[in-house]
Amino acid sequence: MLEVTGLAWIVTIGLIVLLLALDLILASVRPHRVGFREAAAWSVFYIAVAIAFGIVFWMIAGAEFGTEYFAGYIVEKSLSVDNLFVFVIIMTTFAVPEKHQHKVLTFGIVLALIMRAIFIALGATLLNLFSFMFLVFGLLLLFTAVQLFRHRDEDPDVEDNAVVKGARRLFPVSDEYDGGKLVTRLGGKRMVTPLFIVLVAIGGIDLLFALDSIPAVFGVTEEPYIVFVANAFALLGLRALFFLVKGLLDRLVYLSVGLSLILAFIGVKLILHWLHVDISNSVPEISTPVSLGVIVVVLTVVTVASLIKTRGDTSARAHAGSLRASRKAPSEQDR
Repeated sequence: MLEVTGLAWIVTIGLIVLLLALDLILASVRPHRVGFREAAAWSVFYIAVAIAFGIVFWMIAGAEFGTEYFAGYIVEKSLSVDNLFVFVIIMTTFAVPEKHQHKVLTFGIVLALIMRAIFIALGATLLNLFSFMFLVFGLLLLFTAVQLFRHRDEDPDVEDNAVVKGARRLFPVSDEYDGGKLVTRLGGKRMVTPLFIVLVAIGGIDLLFALDSIPAVFGVTEEPYIVFVANAFALLGLRALFFLVKGLLDRLVYLSVGLSLILAFIGVKLILHWLHVDISNSVPEISTPVSLGVIVVVLTVVTVASLIKTRGDTSARAHAGSLRASRKAPSEQDR
């Protein structure tokens, strides 16, 4: 078991808060359109920070926990790319002005970190108290994988999101943006702007992704500290990554298939672990190095296959995938 001192937790959380503050300052002080060069520089920076942390952590905690960190980071990074698909859909659906998009993304990242910290604490407690939760998490991931594969050629309907619908019923919404304001006045009446609804939509999506990603990373490691830092470092670079790859996301046509395979694999891993612990120790378990290898291979294959597919078929377009059927099926042109 990994022993993490209170000081180590404080230093780690302090580093993450510092990086978040940097993102918040950049997003609020100087609203602007983020260009490719700026996005590339920040993406490289956040990936370098995550790798540097992993190397230091490997040297301090040992190879086993170091491997678990990198496996967890890759899982969360791959799931965060699917996050980006949905963020693109939200930005497009609500026509968010480009100069305010990085503010929305930073809000989404902060909210995602808070939600995942809560779910990490809850998940770790449940796993410590009830070993059958490994079975529950495994079955949840298998269900998610099947649903994601079934609806791999669809996009989630943001307007049909229950949280967004509820916000529209509770608050009068203006038709136009008012700079970066969340609340405005029209004809003497106080109303929320579309930017407020965008933040509500981002929050609802963050909640759904937290429900999927936490069981997935617990399938790689049972250590709450590793789960937390893997999530944090994967999410911190999301804002820059959005502006870097949003034009390339359409080419990742097999990403949903790859993610469904990864989630199914981790689900099976959790179920085997439960069988090994609670039923019989003769049941084999899947080691972390094997898990890391499978995840890397799947992501490499789906990325290469996607690029080959879109090079040969320029009409092919990627979809975020959905956990339930959309109200409106995708057109033949989108398939």
